[in-house]
Parts: sequence; C-alpha cells; structure tokens
Amino acid sequence: MADNIDEKPKRFIAGAVCPRCGLMDRIVVSGDGEERSCIDCGFSDDRPVHTPDQLSTRVTRPAARRVETESQVVRLLDPSNPPDNA
Repeated sequence: MADNIDEKPKRFIAGAVCPRCGLMDRIVVSGDGEERSCIDCGFSDDRPVHTPDQLSTRVTRPAARRVETESQVVRLLDPSNPPDNA
C-alpha cells in the first residue's frame, strides 16, 4: 500500500486511437509516461527508446533558414489625414 503513494495516476489521452481494437479515447498512459495501454482490449506497449531523426523538408533545411531580403521603407497612412499630394 505504501508503494502506491509515490506512483502518479494514469492519464487518459484525448483523441488517441488504440492500434489493436481501433477504439478512440481508451488509451491511458502510466504516470511516468513510459507505457501506454488500452482499457478495452488490453493492448500495451512501452514508449520507444529511440526517436527517429527529423526528416529534412524545405522548412528544416539550413538554406531555408537563411532569408535574404532587401529592406524597404513602408509608410503607414492615416485615413483621417490624407497626404498632401493626393
């Protein structure tokens, strides 16, 4: 009984679909986040130890991070005070 005091409660994951039975909102994650399980069919697996590397896309490429633009002056106009040359 004393062991349960230190354990964090399991949490439901909203919108998660069980890979085995396909039911939504039946997946719970252990308090430490290391294991997920389905409360209906009993499916259970551990959190992956190795996460895959990020895929290279046009946004994550180093060249996409360099943005070279010319600077332009932008003048904001007040609609209640029209410019003199209008």
